[in-house]
Amino acid sequence: MDRAQTADRPHTLVSHLYISDTVVNYTGHPRHAIAVNGRLPGPTLEFTEGDTAEIYIHNGMMMETSVHWHGVIVPNRYDGVSYLTSPPILAMQTYVAKFPIVQHGTYWYHSHTMLQEQIGLYGAIVIHPRPGTEPPVHEQVVLLSDWADEKPYEIQRSLHFGTDWYSIRKGSTQDYAAAIKAHSLNAKLTSEWKRMFPMDVSDVYYDRFLVNGQPQEAATHYKPGDKIRLRIINGGSSTYFWLQYSGGKMTVIASDGKEVDPVDVDRLIIGVSETYDVLVTVPDSGSFELRATAEDRTGSTSLWLGSGAKVTLKPLPPLRYFEGMRMMNGMMKGNGEMKETGMAMSNQTMDMNTVMYGESGGTTLNYGMLRSPTPTTLPEAPTRVFHFNLTGNMNRYVWTIDNKTVSESDKILIRHGENVRIILFNGTMMRHPMHLHGHFFRLLNGQGEYAPLKEVVDILPMETDTLEFAATESGDWFFHCHILYHMMSGMGRIFHYEDSPTPPGIKDPARALKKLYSDDREIRPMARVGLESNGSDGEFMLADTRYRFQTEWRLGANPQKGYESESHFGRYLGKMQYWLPYIGWDFRYRSVVDSGKNLLGQTDTKNHRNVFCAGVQYILPMLVIADLRVDMRGNLRLQLDREDIPVTSRLRMNFMINTDKEYMAGFRYILTKYVGLSTHYDSDMGWGAGLTFNY
Repeated sequence: MDRAQTADRPHTLVSHLYISDTVVNYTGHPRHAIAVNGRLPGPTLEFTEGDTAEIYIHNGMMMETSVHWHGVIVPNRYDGVSYLTSPPILAMQTYVAKFPIVQHGTYWYHSHTMLQEQIGLYGAIVIHPRPGTEPPVHEQVVLLSDWADEKPYEIQRSLHFGTDWYSIRKGSTQDYAAAIKAHSLNAKLTSEWKRMFPMDVSDVYYDRFLVNGQPQEAATHYKPGDKIRLRIINGGSSTYFWLQYSGGKMTVIASDGKEVDPVDVDRLIIGVSETYDVLVTVPDSGSFELRATAEDRTGSTSLWLGSGAKVTLKPLPPLRYFEGMRMMNGMMKGNGEMKETGMAMSNQTMDMNTVMYGESGGTTLNYGMLRSPTPTTLPEAPTRVFHFNLTGNMNRYVWTIDNKTVSESDKILIRHGENVRIILFNGTMMRHPMHLHGHFFRLLNGQGEYAPLKEVVDILPMETDTLEFAATESGDWFFHCHILYHMMSGMGRIFHYEDSPTPPGIKDPARALKKLYSDDREIRPMARVGLESNGSDGEFMLADTRYRFQTEWRLGANPQKGYESESHFGRYLGKMQYWLPYIGWDFRYRSVVDSGKNLLGQTDTKNHRNVFCAGVQYILPMLVIADLRVDMRGNLRLQLDREDIPVTSRLRMNFMINTDKEYMAGFRYILTKYVGLSTHYDSDMGWGAGLTFNY
């Protein structure tokens, strides 16, 4: 970083970010990653309030990229959301962002293109206040992140097809055997009766958690008595972290870069993309642990402050998932929607996940404790109010606002000079870190005119939070969940200032918007193939947020067992997507005579059929799928089936029965994400055993 001082550009800081492909090895297995200036994370960019930043971004990859300056107030054209505010930085191209530094605090930068943030395109930003405005103090950047050896695209694709592989890796499948062992079988049955899938506090299994790019880091130069300002950034893609310090209390002095009155706490949870500045003291000789533990308790990363013998923290105990299941059972209606509790829940003051925690004691930070040292009241102006309901479908991994993705909703019109109030209700079972680009908002937390300023709000299940900001900008600004895979599935909105010009570099706005919308319109494939001694059966599926194409087949080992194929194209309906009306084609042949009548008294054609059909599927209590259809000859069929009944952590049961007098039951033991041992009995194909391959 170079400081250039000229008559027309005083205090201009010139930075160069070289983005390139690289290879990392955190687990003993080399994996592809993205480096900035040859490192992961990228270099910390440091400025002083009043500077001008001039940043050259050199894309050395063979794909496009982008950089968003998270929390930094920049002109709209430099916000870094490809196809919305800024053009993508194409392969082997250089882009220059130049903007004044109008604030101070702890922030960060990251890619806003595809899933690049997950594999390394991020770094810290530290903006110091003007000289003489704060006493000098030791400072330490603490950039937290999560790492998975699996390719991010495969993570995203798998989540959309309801994989439980990550739960297996985390030990959180909440299967029947575990329920019996925990004396929670009734809770398990009640949960499935209410059509709830196993709960979790995070979606992805991560192989490592990192601090400044390493599983552990030691800052041994600090001495007893040193007071250190830790600039803590959660740069994880989908992990919340619990923060604790073995050297005593932590004093919170800033949130999302904005000062707050000091608050002493024993621990705090930092949401995805949030930043906190905390003061800690090295109390004595020794090395004291700042530990960041993943919310799901599957791992942690530590920064050691000081030298000498390590003073460690006691690990947080595993989550008690069945306690959480009991709680959720009481909060859910029979149709899978959340009940109105009648309790005023907001600002993290009532964390329902507490029932799953095995620890107690000490002071835990919540938003109600944050108070700005100066008034933050908005100027007198007309106020526009928006009510947003955060919605989602965990099984199909569809995350929305008011049951609409970004591509399914219109831009939200606001006007320069007015005030905007957002009332957010989280009707899902997961917490969501909602981030507003380009603005700081007041979080109404009971502190009156001293409400804290933030640009990310972590909203817990069943909470209602209220945000307000002055509309002082121009252009389009993204508002979205910062869990990467939630954002990519469509949980967001675009605020549009009336009469704003098209950003420079966006030559075809309509085409660019379609590119932005393509993130949550992505069509994803899935396949399952069983190879067993009685033949082969399987399915192939293509699906997006609303639509699904599926083809199933069964190939017998001889002409008597025959072959059959059913293909369907349908659209999911309803907020919970329980309904799937479809049209399709059914073709089958066996060298045996049809067996007379089916259970509905109609001619049984299960052995010789070649028909169009139309029907509807519906998810019943106990997660059983009911399928009622009629073919072009007027024959009806009612079918009940369920796959992947979790008997144990890795053992799954499935069954099917229908009015054509067909039935099936089987088991599958999961060896890896893609391979399992399987056996089943089929009324047409008989008994078989072998392998099942999944993709």
